[in-house]
Amino acid sequence: MKTKRNVLRKIYIALIFLFLYAPIVTLMVLSFNASRTRAKWGGFTLKWYFQLFRNSIILEALSNTLLIAFFSAAIAAVIGTIACIAIHGMKKRNRAIMMGITNIPMLNAEIVTGISLMLLFISLGVRFGFGTILLSHITFNIPYVILSVMPRMKQLNPSTYEAAMDLGASRIKAFFKVVFPDLLPGILSGFLMAFTMSLDDFIITHFTKGPGIDTLSTKIYTEVKKGIKPEMYALSTLIFVTVLLLLLLVNKAPAKQEKEAAGTN
Repeated sequence: MKTKRNVLRKIYIALIFLFLYAPIVTLMVLSFNASRTRAKWGGFTLKWYFQLFRNSIILEALSNTLLIAFFSAAIAAVIGTIACIAIHGMKKRNRAIMMGITNIPMLNAEIVTGISLMLLFISLGVRFGFGTILLSHITFNIPYVILSVMPRMKQLNPSTYEAAMDLGASRIKAFFKVVFPDLLPGILSGFLMAFTMSLDDFIITHFTKGPGIDTLSTKIYTEVKKGIKPEMYALSTLIFVTVLLLLLLVNKAPAKQEKEAAGTN
């Protein structure tokens, strides 16, 4: 009976993975297909990838995507870390309320956030473009940074910070010498998570971008409406692989920290 349950469990998990990843695997295979048609295998080729990187419009969208992802993640990491320090210093009840508020954007539907930010920019008379996309990405990235940094903040020993100040260090010097090194793994993890979220975002970018500017996600959407080209398979494959690698880095960092902590103890 137990063996039968284990077999059924494995079949169930296999079916879930099949439905989740079969379309992605199909897309990746088609990106190496020499034939333009999906119904026929024309042999292995990398020409769609070479054509992709010769496309100046795609390269511009790639440049916009990387710049927005990097700067939004970096700014969100700074603001999120400062917010963590402020929230951690609050009373227990106020801290719980603030953490609940910061979790709302992560639980909220992206389309609601996108439309809300679009209406905010319209009401303020802000011109849509690179700046509005950057501000929008910073806004939805901050909660993910707080989520990554707060556990590290809770593990801090406040006596080490106080001891550094007793030895003559200023508040800023004590923070960077004692507190910051302990927070750094959480900050880096939050940065990578924010970078990943920004890299593959479509909905919020779609509502806050202006004419004449595209990211990879919005460019793929525009091109697919015209008709699916093999270059889009290649582009989607590259995005998927990049996001997958970043997620592996994000998940590997906490595991490495726990192993080091266990070794120290």
